Amino acid sequence: MNSTIRIAGIIEETIVDGPGIRFVVFAQGCRHNCPGCHNPDTHSFTGGVSVPISKIFEQIAKNPLLDGVTFSGGEPFEQSEPFGKLAIALKEKGLNIITYTGYTFEEIIEQREKEPSWALLLANTDLLIDGPFLMEKRNLLLPFRGSENQRIIRVQESLTKGQVITAQF
Repeated sequence: MNSTIRIAGIIEETIVDGPGIRFVVFAQGCRHNCPGCHNPDTHSFTGGVSVPISKIFEQIAKNPLLDGVTFSGGEPFEQSEPFGKLAIALKEKGLNIITYTGYTFEEIIEQREKEPSWALLLANTDLLIDGPFLMEKRNLLLPFRGSENQRIIRVQESLTKGQVITAQF
């Protein structure tokens, strides 16, 4: 685990970025640039700080109260290899992984042949919150997402069944 991730920041404990008590890693860098984005400061690929994934793992491992870890952004799939490696280590510790992405599940499936690290991150994600934020579909009442086009996808079940299986919260 000697690679690094460029991050915009972290939140050590939260209950708003997925079910349970979660640690959140915000990726720095996003090509989507969705109008109305909740985290516009994460769009630049030159901002943030580069942190070894081993250091992030150690910080997470210190907290026995965590239910899981959320990768948000920015766009985690822009740094899919280090996020995928971190996800593997965290899952070995019994934590679940949620990944937010502006890509759709279908786009990721299509792209994973060309980008093997996308397949790595997807394979180690439990719930994927997919799709760009769309201001015209904004809904503040939705759990864990900002616009009605975004889905909460049970990744492993979806991969096994070959179709999108959504989760309800």
